Amino acid sequence: MIELAPSILSADFAHLADHVKRATEGGATVVHVDIMDGHFVPNLTIGPPVVRSLRKATNLPLDCHLMIENPDDFIPAFVEAGANWISVHQEVCRHLDRTLHLIREHGALAGVVINPATPVEMLSEVLDLVDYVLVMSVNPGFGGQKFLPNSLHKMRRLAEIRTRRGLNFRIEVDGGVALDTVAEVVRAGAEILVAGNAVFGSGDPKTNAERLLKAAVEATLQRV
Repeated sequence: MIELAPSILSADFAHLADHVKRATEGGATVVHVDIMDGHFVPNLTIGPPVVRSLRKATNLPLDCHLMIENPDDFIPAFVEAGANWISVHQEVCRHLDRTLHLIREHGALAGVVINPATPVEMLSEVLDLVDYVLVMSVNPGFGGQKFLPNSLHKMRRLAEIRTRRGLNFRIEVDGGVALDTVAEVVRAGAEILVAGNAVFGSGDPKTNAERLLKAAVEATLQRV
């Protein structure tokens, strides 16, 4: 099943609830929330208070992507604020196994994220613990970046490993997902599509979401 997870990083925060509502009307089924601390990535975004407000504005799962140092210190606060899914970066977690268990213990779905330069093989020992793997198809920190084609082989590799090992994690992709790239990421195996600029950048989020989902669903018929 293909799911669209609009990233609020590209939304107008003065009209955040309305933008999320329009994207939902266009078929979005998850809301992607980028949490950045200005240390792990060169940008500073939002914390639990905004997640708490967003929780009141939508019934959709909130997918909180923690691009932060020391994520263990903040996982409880984000779950308490309303996060349903929490993903952490392999590159920042000294004790990744422990962190993933911590997310699960607080009642959220656990995800692991890899940056463009991180090989899939770095996740070998945790793939049986995660609900989803998020492949970054841009270098994290800012919205509106150009899609990095090298990420496609990672999605294909993850799909192969999942089948071979009989695992159940889902494959998510974040970065540069738009009308001109969505078909290739879906054909490569992505099932959860994070899109910010393509949904909220210009025009009506409902119409943008509908077009993106239509292209994604059509691409599922071309998977090999």
